[in-house]
Amino acid sequence: MKLFNSLTFRLILSAIVMVVVVVPIVGVTLNSAFENQAKRAYLEELKASSYSVLTLAEVEGHKLVMPEVLLDERYNVSQSGAYAILSKTSTAALLWRSASMLGLSFPQQLQYPKLGESRFYEVSLQGKRHFVYSFSVSYASADTDFPLTVHILKDKSSFTADIESYRQTLWQWLVGLMVLLISVQFFWLYWVAKPIRQLSIELNDVELGESQQLEQRYPNELIPVVEQLNALLINEQQQRQRHRNALSDLAHSLKTPLAIIQTEAHLSEKVLQQTQAINQSIEHQLKRAQSAAKDSWRQKVNVTRIVEKLLDAMSKIYHDKGIVFESSLEDELKFKGDEQDFMEIVGNLLDNACKAASHKVSISSLSKNTQILISIEDDGCGIDQSKIEEILKRGTRADTYSQGHGVGLAIVKDLVESYHGQLEITHSERFNGAKFSISLPSF
Repeated sequence: MKLFNSLTFRLILSAIVMVVVVVPIVGVTLNSAFENQAKRAYLEELKASSYSVLTLAEVEGHKLVMPEVLLDERYNVSQSGAYAILSKTSTAALLWRSASMLGLSFPQQLQYPKLGESRFYEVSLQGKRHFVYSFSVSYASADTDFPLTVHILKDKSSFTADIESYRQTLWQWLVGLMVLLISVQFFWLYWVAKPIRQLSIELNDVELGESQQLEQRYPNELIPVVEQLNALLINEQQQRQRHRNALSDLAHSLKTPLAIIQTEAHLSEKVLQQTQAINQSIEHQLKRAQSAAKDSWRQKVNVTRIVEKLLDAMSKIYHDKGIVFESSLEDELKFKGDEQDFMEIVGNLLDNACKAASHKVSISSLSKNTQILISIEDDGCGIDQSKIEEILKRGTRADTYSQGHGVGLAIVKDLVESYHGQLEITHSERFNGAKFSISLPSF
């Protein structure tokens, strides 16, 4: 099905179908034209022979007189394949036949057209097909007319051999022509589709951050598309920059109030910890906003490296719980996006799993088409399926449902959706706890 979605394949297939259909039609037409022309040639030959025979015929006293030898030697040689017969038009009685008919029976399928008319047809003689030209005339005598019909027969074998020879030669040339046309069409369509392939290459370069816009020259038909794509790219870059600027402005506006709060001496240790956490988050967002990596969405992030780094951190954080971590990670997986975003997504899910787990946490990753599939499971008490949507809402307390789950899930959901991915929360069949499944774009 994917192959049929290829424009190049469709063009090549249509060209092949056209050649395969049109060329045989041309072949059948040419063969039919040649056969008709050959039949007309035979007709003219037989017609000329009939005139030659009639020229030699004489009527004397109601009797037909013919010479013993005809000018055309074929009619003088027994069973030569060329025969002449003269018969009475009204009664079909045999009046005369050429010496070439010696030893042959009189054909019964002969036709007798009206005076002045002729017929061209086929009969069987001695098991062989013959062309026949029958022409009826009337010889005028002193007191009466003498109507007769001349029949000129010629063996069809030479005609059939000529047609077969022509047909073989014709189809040999047509097959060669088909191969040539298909080859020419293939290279021609390959050349025609080159701008589309170039456009795909340029778009891939833009996606990888190796280029900012489409810069190659394209045919006039593709120029509007290229211009629109460039406009979209510029707009996307400007929008991202505006978002980063807004984030930076927001972070700066929060830093001063937080700094004042932290200087208050009467604050409890718990409040100070929370304000420090908020301050760290603001610092992180500032770094993101101020970084030069405005095209970070196009970065290649090594999934296995990040996951292993997070697992190492979680094993230290939750050392006292004695959690056993299981991992099944596919090598060389690449996430198409920001590294910090990926760490926040997987880190939040791992942290929640560790908080909810009794003894075991498992994480697996694999690629499927253009997606990365990551699953995180724990052996905790799980999550009530009826309350999942509520947990994913911002502002919902995590401990409203089950311990650990819910922390940072709203953030995870937003980040995953920003990359056109999916987050799914289900029951773990392995550990009887919760299972978090996410899909994200890959290279």
